[in-house]
Amino acid sequence: MMSKRVSRSAGLLGLSLLLFGGCSTLRVFFPSKTYETTAPEVPSTIKKPAVLLYSKTNGFRHDEAIPAANALLTKLAAERGWSVFATENGAIFNPIDLARFTVVVWNNTSGDTLNPAQKKDWQAWLTSGGGAIAIHGAGGDSSYDWDWHPENFIRAQFTMHTMGPQFQDATAIVENADHPATRELPATWTHNEEWYSFAESPRDKGVDVLVRVDERTYDPTFSLFWMDTDIAMGDHPVVWSHCEGRGRVFFSALGHQAAAYQSAEMKALLGGALDWAADPALADCESEDT
Repeated sequence: MMSKRVSRSAGLLGLSLLLFGGCSTLRVFFPSKTYETTAPEVPSTIKKPAVLLYSKTNGFRHDEAIPAANALLTKLAAERGWSVFATENGAIFNPIDLARFTVVVWNNTSGDTLNPAQKKDWQAWLTSGGGAIAIHGAGGDSSYDWDWHPENFIRAQFTMHTMGPQFQDATAIVENADHPATRELPATWTHNEEWYSFAESPRDKGVDVLVRVDERTYDPTFSLFWMDTDIAMGDHPVVWSHCEGRGRVFFSALGHQAAAYQSAEMKALLGGALDWAADPALADCESEDT
């Protein structure tokens, strides 16, 4: 069950998005329950190693970030000689189609995007040894009807993001410079972001924290009209990876704005994430329970 704190936070965030984010934010309050049952046709040219870019939104939609992230990920995959297929059709989450991909990217997805059968097939594919990347909105929602998504897949429950101002420069700090996703990053860098906060740090939930944000370098509050809420976490990871069964999961809370995907840091981060998610030898997940 969602805590009262999370529910209240989500409500305040939804109000702010409705007031300032445009018509698409109505789905914060009224998320869609659209579930496809006919899978898209995957071209015969898609051969492993292959990346599935999935960006369906039944909730808030990051209209600018989704195409920007897809463009960068397509470029990064092409540089590696990998195939790419992009879709917003949840029916692709079936055993036959999933078996054709090495990595599945949840690109700023929102809301509950899969029906029960698709959820079961997705979980089975991942925990049996698949690789997954979840970007920003995929972990920044509270409208999922499936506890496994925030608790197991993301391993953190989003509460609120900065507001007043929404986008702020802050210092990102690399904690694990040996991970493929961070080995080409500087020890610290300045990133402009809508900074997510979570109900609690995922650090004690079996994740490898790769990057944290220094809360001293920005204003971690949600401030709007009469509302002024401190959303500081103290310990504030923003990028991490973990095993889910024998599968590999990489999550980055960075990436609300399209411009982020033009930065050298984001290119290095997501390129390394693709390498890590695609290669079981880079993560010791074989002994994990499914």
